[in-house]
Amino acid sequence: MAKRSVFTSVEVCAGAGGQALGLEQAGFEHLTAVEIDAHAVETLKLNRPNWRPVKKDLWDFDGREFRGADLLAGGVPCPPFSIAGKQLGKNDERDLFPRALDLIDDINPRAVLLENVRGLASRKFDEYRATIIKRLNKQGFEVKWELLNACDYGVPQLRPRFLLVALRPEAMKHFKWPAPSTDRTNVADVITDLMEDRGWPHADEWAKGAARIAPTVVGGSKKHGGPDLGPTRARREWATLGVDGRGIANEAPGPDFPKAHFPRLTLRMVARIQGFPDDWKFFGGKTAAYRQVGNAFPPPVAAAVGAAIRSALVKSSTLKRSIARPIQSRLVA
Repeated sequence: MAKRSVFTSVEVCAGAGGQALGLEQAGFEHLTAVEIDAHAVETLKLNRPNWRPVKKDLWDFDGREFRGADLLAGGVPCPPFSIAGKQLGKNDERDLFPRALDLIDDINPRAVLLENVRGLASRKFDEYRATIIKRLNKQGFEVKWELLNACDYGVPQLRPRFLLVALRPEAMKHFKWPAPSTDRTNVADVITDLMEDRGWPHADEWAKGAARIAPTVVGGSKKHGGPDLGPTRARREWATLGVDGRGIANEAPGPDFPKAHFPRLTLRMVARIQGFPDDWKFFGGKTAAYRQVGNAFPPPVAAAVGAAIRSALVKSSTLKRSIARPIQSRLVA
């Protein structure tokens, strides 16, 4: 029997595609990407129409069409567990963990990857996590949780995320969380060229103060105002890097931008800080586009975890036929 070389994924709560892009880089072929936000769906269509993006409430999504996909992945909504909210957990109507577990029954994947905020790792949600683990155990999975910081995987910001990986026992024995990089990337490394793009003469000097890891990009909530880098505390943290967090600029600072003033980041700069490549387009106006960027899961982190999952699957799997072609032919028909 030949070892599998192609693995398929169903992406839910896909947002602007950060996690899905990272998983694609790790070798997963997406059968569909499900998202409820209309702007984010258009972003997915702009960049990856082959992912077959669909605008659906997750409760209306029928996963049985994709039964046999290797991976179910997604970033279920974080407000139920965020320390910035009321932390209602299972009592929050936005909690989609139960629906994700139902989809596992429908799709019967070999692996699951769900990401959320670090608040879910708190003692307050011990019982909630235990309930999820119990359900996944009954579905035939072993479960691992881990808190990963984006700055450990080539992303120049902290952005801690709490990740769940569930695998069948034969694959879990081969799974290891990706090792952190020993060489961290900072903000200056990533966006100084964009800061000097319009001839700002002080970009090099600015870069000296920005040669640090950024705070977590926030400000992507629909309850929040316009596009900016978050509340007062977040803006103060950005100010230590020489960044004005009160808004998002339409363009980089020009030749006449004062040396004494802090420049604002452009949407492209924030997208780079989130780990998106420059050719990734965001649909909608500034506010809608920034919310997509601000809520994204950094592709480099998803790529690292996806590669670890794929490695575990490769080591545990053999296959008599070419993987996923029957699923894809069913989609095309």
